Amino acid sequence: MENDTAIGYTATAVIDARGTVTSWGAEAHRLLGYTAAEVVGRSAALLLAEDLSEPELLSLADRVPWADQVRWHGTVRLRHRDGRTVEAGVLVHHRLFYSQGESDWLVVSPVAGGTSSPEDREFLERAFAQQSCAIAIYDSDRRLRRANEEMERALGLTQAEMRGLRVSEIVPHPDLEATDKAMREVLETGSPQHRENVFRTPGQGRHQAWAVSLAPMRDADGEVNAVCLSAHDETRQYWARQRLQLLNEASATIGSTLDVVRTAQELADVALRGLADFACVEMLTPRDGGEPTSGSRTVTPVELRHLAHAPESCPEIPSTVDDLTTYPEDSLQGECLATGRTISGLVTQPDSTGSRSSDEHPEGGAAPRSGFHLLAVPMRARGVTLGVAVFGRRRLQEAFDPDDLLLAEEMTARAALCIDNARRYSRERSTALTLQRSLLPRRLAPQAAVEVASRYLPAGARAGVGGDWFDVIPLSGARVALVVGDVVGHGVQASATMGRLRTAVRTLADVDLSPDELLTHLDDLVTHLADEAADAVDGDSGDSYGVDGDGSDPDLADEPAAGDVGATCLYAVYDPVSRRCTLARAGHPLPFTVTPEGAVSLLDLPAGPPLGLGSLPFESVEVELDEGSLLVLYTDGLIEARDRDMDQGLDMLRQALARPTRSLDEVCDTVLGALLPDRPQDDVALLIARPRALDAGHVATWDIPADPAAVAQARKNASAQLAEWGLEEAVFTTELVVSELVTNAIRHAEPPIQLRLIHDRTLICEVSDASNTAPHLRRARIFDEGGRGLLLVAQLTQGWGTRQSPIGKTIWAEQALPDAEPDHGAMREGAPYGKP
Repeated sequence: MENDTAIGYTATAVIDARGTVTSWGAEAHRLLGYTAAEVVGRSAALLLAEDLSEPELLSLADRVPWADQVRWHGTVRLRHRDGRTVEAGVLVHHRLFYSQGESDWLVVSPVAGGTSSPEDREFLERAFAQQSCAIAIYDSDRRLRRANEEMERALGLTQAEMRGLRVSEIVPHPDLEATDKAMREVLETGSPQHRENVFRTPGQGRHQAWAVSLAPMRDADGEVNAVCLSAHDETRQYWARQRLQLLNEASATIGSTLDVVRTAQELADVALRGLADFACVEMLTPRDGGEPTSGSRTVTPVELRHLAHAPESCPEIPSTVDDLTTYPEDSLQGECLATGRTISGLVTQPDSTGSRSSDEHPEGGAAPRSGFHLLAVPMRARGVTLGVAVFGRRRLQEAFDPDDLLLAEEMTARAALCIDNARRYSRERSTALTLQRSLLPRRLAPQAAVEVASRYLPAGARAGVGGDWFDVIPLSGARVALVVGDVVGHGVQASATMGRLRTAVRTLADVDLSPDELLTHLDDLVTHLADEAADAVDGDSGDSYGVDGDGSDPDLADEPAAGDVGATCLYAVYDPVSRRCTLARAGHPLPFTVTPEGAVSLLDLPAGPPLGLGSLPFESVEVELDEGSLLVLYTDGLIEARDRDMDQGLDMLRQALARPTRSLDEVCDTVLGALLPDRPQDDVALLIARPRALDAGHVATWDIPADPAAVAQARKNASAQLAEWGLEEAVFTTELVVSELVTNAIRHAEPPIQLRLIHDRTLICEVSDASNTAPHLRRARIFDEGGRGLLLVAQLTQGWGTRQSPIGKTIWAEQALPDAEPDHGAMREGAPYGKP
């Protein structure tokens, strides 16, 4: 058949690697006239128009132009069966059969018709109109001339309604205005352009995404006179990417803190970025106030606490945060929690109970103008149902499709785990805070020796409650001990350790140990606690909350390992009689002193190692404090922060203490306001003391000779002094106490012996000697001649004891005064700090 035949077809043949025809199609028969029986099995050289010898026929594989190529196309002169020459355009594919190690050539020859017919033109018209992608032709003025059916469906207009309009006039949108500008560039440059347009046409529920190609169209002279716009619908791919991006944002945003309400609000806020128009989160409230019940289903009706919603002003969510609402069984929330699965529905009259119509639309579609599409997703974590998250779409929005349901469930599952972490953490934090506050002094009892004010601030939610503490401990001889300490770590363990250390300090203080000796004993205790803790957690590994999926929290990276126990402490003893203060510290920040004139300075104390290191000594320093001065003790949480170093914190504290104030409470508030404008990152304990001096008229001292006859004179001196103080009612008891203590000192101790009476809030009798041997209270037997003196002293007074001194010991006994209110003249008040 001639190559100008009016009927188009494709002739095919297969030639093996040796040049033998192995397959001959019917179309090849039509092209060259040979039947398959005449050609198959013979050399393909017979089909060539040129005359070839026998050797040339055998070397056909070397003569054809496609011998060494994977694919070849060109024109070949072939011989027809009737002897005519036929020039055929062929496309040759070199095919390799790997399994047999053989190859062959597939030869195809398209044979086209000569001229186009009306049927061809009709065929092309139908192809343009019914093309699966949206196509439109715009002229040189960028006005629409032709549009196929898919373009009409995409834009919601017919070709007649759009003819003559520019693309930005058909759908006003920034993306289409940019497309119109790009179309102008195609007309000017002749270069095609590609864009992605995302917009919503009238009548559509959500935005659609289109991959747009702008191709130049040229006339016979090659001039660009039109533009072909083709658009492929990529809405599903676009929203799949949007959902993935939203899920990534949810993973990065939800759970940024260990706060239940804030985590719930983060879920509601993220949902507004592409999933819903409004959202709310509601949590179950157990009737007994305990833990939520485990399981995937909840008995209805249910009472839910409203935790969060977005946007802030949303008429579809009438409840306010922390409101309680009871939902019946037929409500969206009730059915969601009762069945334990996600429920979607159409709500025609939204209210606080979430009542919905019976028509549900799980397969999508636009909502009626009076309705709302709602989606309720149960919040479950670790087998416990915590509550429900509700997402909604207003009018002109599509119903939630299955992909939306999966996205909502993924986001809610992430939020539920974070909320459960926050709930468990809040419970432990509340426990630790309650424990710590119960271990700290509820109020500081008035002290004659000092005026004190204190503040304690727990750390923010990320860090957790720590082990900072302070204390004011009354001592014998009208003295007072001031303590500030800080246990390493946070949580219940730190609070419990703090309580044990505070109790130990009080116990050691009752023994009247010097500050350095007390810290030595406290260091031993911390070492023992660390050993116990290490034994308790040996072999254990735990994940507290899974905050970052591995149990870690980026803000707690510096927390000590389980079993590590350490602390810092500063212990000071102030004597109002001598106005001397003895201090020692174990790795604790230096205290500040402020003179009555307002001069602020750091006390230079030996550092001392933190408690728990062991085998290192502590050293005490004695300083004299002026009347009306301030002694400021604090923990490192006051001066240390992520945005400043310790030196900066100390400078800020020095400046805050230099500000004139009247009361100690004002000083505390000024300090906290200057150094802690936000919630502290670590626990803060602040203790400020203003020392008082005991008036000399309320202290009487006598040196006692080492002679038993001096006991009578000691009683007389004491009686006379009590009469001068107006304490005649205490004479009898005081004489007995003085007689017993002085007698014991003369008999069993070494001189010098001294008797001292102190008239403070109580009456204190002290006898000092040079012996280090302390008496012990015991019950005398029937025939014992002695041993009843201390028992008598213990029964007549409200307290007695012994304290060591550098040159010996002091035995003291304390009596309550008939008048509970002391003579305030006993303590000389210094001028208030900062007062001119």
